[in-house]
Amino acid sequence: MGSGGAGGPRRGVLAALALVGCGALLAAGCSPEGGPGAGPGGSAPGTASAGSGPPGPSGRASVSPEAAGPPAKGAVTVTGEVAKGLESPWGVAQLPGGDLLVASRDKGTISRVTAGSGAATRIGEVPGVAPGGEGGLMGLALSPAFASDRLVYVYFTTESDNRIARLRYDEQRPAGQQLGAPDTVFRGIPKGLIHNGGRIAFGPDKMLYAGTGETGDTGLAQDKKSLGGKILRMTPDGDPVHGNPEADSVVYSYGHRNVQGLAWDKDKRLWAAEFGQNTWDELNLIEPGANYGWPEAEGKAGKPGFRDPVAVWKTDEASPSGIAWAEGSIWMAGLKGKRLWRIPLAGTELVAEPEAFLEGEYGRLRTVVPLGGDRMLLVTSETDGRGSPEAGDDRILTLTVR
Repeated sequence: MGSGGAGGPRRGVLAALALVGCGALLAAGCSPEGGPGAGPGGSAPGTASAGSGPPGPSGRASVSPEAAGPPAKGAVTVTGEVAKGLESPWGVAQLPGGDLLVASRDKGTISRVTAGSGAATRIGEVPGVAPGGEGGLMGLALSPAFASDRLVYVYFTTESDNRIARLRYDEQRPAGQQLGAPDTVFRGIPKGLIHNGGRIAFGPDKMLYAGTGETGDTGLAQDKKSLGGKILRMTPDGDPVHGNPEADSVVYSYGHRNVQGLAWDKDKRLWAAEFGQNTWDELNLIEPGANYGWPEAEGKAGKPGFRDPVAVWKTDEASPSGIAWAEGSIWMAGLKGKRLWRIPLAGTELVAEPEAFLEGEYGRLRTVVPLGGDRMLLVTSETDGRGSPEAGDDRILTLTVR
């Protein structure tokens, strides 16, 4: 089912990391998981054409041919430990002021992690969550108007489907009872023991995007009437957005296997990471209405009508989940690969081969959260049933990257 094994040399000494400074840093800013690998190997270089013309509905902007990229070689420094002892953390959102909200996939609860002290306090439970396999309480995002409406959006699995709901967060209520009743804004996303997708994020256009999976039923990915194996784009109320590829549809792109990573670069281009099956995991540049090939194509197939990924990895080396953009690169968390990948980009083209960091040092890696500038959060995933948890797992770490 997923790879386990003991962590590297840093995993046994994480408790020694000082929490001092973490608060200031935060305030500043099927084959499960890809199936068996296809043998040793790394990412393959690739390019994608830069967009042209005016921004599209996702807020995309054209890129200058002279766009300078980051250095070919990067660096990652673990600067602290924000929290430890978390159970099956999945979605994470930063509150104004620096504290974090963290969703537990298997418990169906949301906790608040205090910046500086690392104390985790349960604020409430999301009713109707039915954890099982790769399903449960997954994506977490704050409303673009959170300062006034206090709405927290969640993507979760029920007994019948995957859905998106919003809950009002009232800090004046007693601990454990601070989430209001869920208001379901979107339902009917196919569910399964595997490939439930789960990542949600508000884009630069303040619309809500969701990555879904095809639940192991590969035919759903090419069926534009199905919500499985897609990237969805909707209003905060769950309605189709004017300007989506098809009228009255939330489907933004299709032909995906299992999307768990969504991020926008500085030019408002949307990127997504998804699990491959037996050969290639993918990082894709998302264009509205484009077909990303699954199950007819995996990796750089070069088939007419399908969009090739910008970068690919052998499944043993990645099994990607969350992604973030920082310092000119996409940063991608690897579950089975147990490493953090840096993908340096000049516009839409690779500057150099993707580079791996922290390999095996902290176990399975689930979520990456940008804090602005060169600071990020990294969330481990050793307690999700497929890892080999050690004392203190799971953790949220602070990183400085370049």
